[in-house]
Amino acid sequence: MGAERGVGMLVLSVPSALVRFGYDQISGAYRGDDDVIDEYREWIDGLDLEPGARVLDLGCGCGIPADRLLVARGAEVLGVDFSEEQVRRARELVPEARFECADIAEWEASDDAFDVVVSFYALIHVPRDVQRALAPRLARWLRPGGTLLATIGSADWTGIDDYLGQPMFWDHADPDTTVGWLTDAGFDVRSRRFVPEGDSGHELVHAVLRG
Repeated sequence: MGAERGVGMLVLSVPSALVRFGYDQISGAYRGDDDVIDEYREWIDGLDLEPGARVLDLGCGCGIPADRLLVARGAEVLGVDFSEEQVRRARELVPEARFECADIAEWEASDDAFDVVVSFYALIHVPRDVQRALAPRLARWLRPGGTLLATIGSADWTGIDDYLGQPMFWDHADPDTTVGWLTDAGFDVRSRRFVPEGDSGHELVHAVLRG
């Protein structure tokens, strides 16, 4: 298959396979069962969540800590992740939420299905052409006035590097470009801030879908 690998009914590109199988291997090293991360708590505490708010977590990982925090706020959470091991752990660790194992590039939801979409440290592993195509899909899935809270790349970079002992793929445009995709899709960006990590970092974007 050249640069692709067939897995059952899936056909994965090399970047997708690196992300999917990489997180299968590093799931426990990346997040422990009871990890508490202050920045996640701060971000989720800042969300205006009504009881029963419908929240989609794209790239939910093992559900820790974001989805555990969200269900504690009374949200109805659906998490989507590409890694089977991450989803397996999420179902055990956050049984109050629902989880699906799926490729963000292909997964679909009905119109106006969610009040909030969150995505933390996941879009940075998605090819940028998929990210660009995802922006109008997010707008369709959210109700008018719905909220998007996501981390995006803080610089233009594509590459494969070691991450916790596994090769991992990253791809992100510069943040102004990514924010432009959201604006074109109908979002008003309310805030942006740099989130440091090691020698670099990411950008946290809070946007609201125009009604």
